Amino acid sequence: MENEELENIKIEWSRLIGALTEVFDKQPSDLNSILFMIGVQELGKGPIPFSKEEKQDLIHIATCKVLSYSGYYELEGLDQEGWPHWKLVKKIPSMDLLAQEQLMRWHVLEYFKQETDLLD
Repeated sequence: MENEELENIKIEWSRLIGALTEVFDKQPSDLNSILFMIGVQELGKGPIPFSKEEKQDLIHIATCKVLSYSGYYELEGLDQEGWPHWKLVKKIPSMDLLAQEQLMRWHVLEYFKQETDLLD
């Protein structure tokens, strides 16, 4: 990513953190906490208690959902309990941790732009 694009992501990310803090009256602690929120939203069952394994599954659901904007994942369907299942359709390129985080932040921002009105 270019410096200008990275700077735009940084600015938009700060806006997102501010908006989420306002909505939930608590600042999200990290990217995984935001992915967890997206996973809960995508599952559509509301804020119910989840096991540790289910929380990991919710983060996975969110990761697949946001990466679907670039065609990496495709929704296969829902299981009998209503949990979405995704399949990898395009290999995710190898990159260092910082680049991975920037890629995920960009996709999370896309999610909030397309699926919510938080970043209007």
